[in-house]
Amino acid sequence: MNLTEKEQELNRIITEHGRVAVAFSSGVDSTLLLKICADTLGKENVIAITACSLAFPEMEQNESIEFCKNEGIRQIKFNINQLKIPGFCSNPPDRCYICKKAIFTEICRIAEEQNCDCVFEGSNLDDDNDYRPGMRAIKELSVISPLKQAELTKAEIRKLSAKLNLKTAQKPSLACLATRLEYGDTITEDKLKMIDKAEQMLINLGFNQVRVRMHGKTARIEVEKSQMQAVLDNKDEINETLKSYGFDYITLDLNGYIQGSMNKAIGKQI
Repeated sequence: MNLTEKEQELNRIITEHGRVAVAFSSGVDSTLLLKICADTLGKENVIAITACSLAFPEMEQNESIEFCKNEGIRQIKFNINQLKIPGFCSNPPDRCYICKKAIFTEICRIAEEQNCDCVFEGSNLDDDNDYRPGMRAIKELSVISPLKQAELTKAEIRKLSAKLNLKTAQKPSLACLATRLEYGDTITEDKLKMIDKAEQMLINLGFNQVRVRMHGKTARIEVEKSQMQAVLDNKDEINETLKSYGFDYITLDLNGYIQGSMNKAIGKQI
């Protein structure tokens, strides 16, 4: 299918349902999905449900609130302490499944309470090429992935987002902060806060796609190769600031940004 056909298929999938809840993080995928659902079904038939947690960048939560307010879409937020989810803090390779099962169980509960016909989430076709144990939880809970069903890729989602004048069209990909830690490294509140502050500091300096991977007290910075020189140009400020957050050593990964680079140990990417 070409992009026009995929867009038509997405609309068809969405209109099969009368009242929907959209798991909304304010990322590229879920923002497009929420926008099209609201435009297609009417805002009165769409609810955005957003999970708030230390493991999600604070910037994402704030942007989700702003988007729903500007679009006039009802949003329900709930707090979840992932550190209290059994098995999460030990950081096993299926951590994402453990987390998503807990989060989407609550999203489904809220959706049912709000008399929604179903729950939508924003996975896309490209996600099938990655290691994503969380998708097992999505299937187990019968959550629907309209973008994936319409065979939309990330690049196509960005094109449709630009067509709708969404700010997220060029937004960098973000992910749960726990993905910055090595599997088996215990997840703590302090570590998540260190990572979040470090990445936000780099974003404020103008870096787009950025990750701060944590190896003990060492910060391994990943940015696009085109922005590596900018890291060196700002090395003194970056070094001083990240050390003030609790890191002992600050490094720049010469491979640049690689999605799911912490998964080398299991030979896969997320």
